[in-house]
Amino acid sequence: MENLAIAAAERPAIYMSAAECDALFELALSTERSQPMVCAMLMAELDRAELRDADELPDQTVVMNSFIDFVDERTGARRIVQLVYPQDADIADGRVSILTPIGAGLIGMTAGCSICWPDRSGDDRILRIISVAPPG
Repeated sequence: MENLAIAAAERPAIYMSAAECDALFELALSTERSQPMVCAMLMAELDRAELRDADELPDQTVVMNSFIDFVDERTGARRIVQLVYPQDADIADGRVSILTPIGAGLIGMTAGCSICWPDRSGDDRILRIISVAPPG
C-alpha cells in the first residue's frame, strides 16, 4: 500500500462518470475480503476521480470496455487491452479486468498521461497511455 501514498499527489487527473464510479465502487466493495489490495487500489482511484457527465469526459478517457494502447516505460513493452468487468476478462484475448492492479491503474486516465503503478508482484511500473478507443 505504500505505493498508493507515494504517488497520490503525483498521479495524473482521472475522469469518470458518476454512474460508472458508483458501479465500480460497488464492485470494489464486493471484493474487499477476497482481493483487499486491488479493492484498496481501485477505491483510492475512485475517490480521487473528477466526476463529469459521460458526454463531458475528455477525449480518449479510459472508461469501462474501452480499448487502451499503452506502454510500460520501464520495460518498453507495449500492449493494447480492453478494460472489462471481471466476468468478461480473458487475458489471452487482451481483456483485462478492472479488478487487477493494471485495470485499477488505467481507469479514468487519458491519452498522453503516465502513472507510476504497482503490478501484482508489487513492482512499480510506469504506464503511459498512447491512445484510447471507445467501446465498440
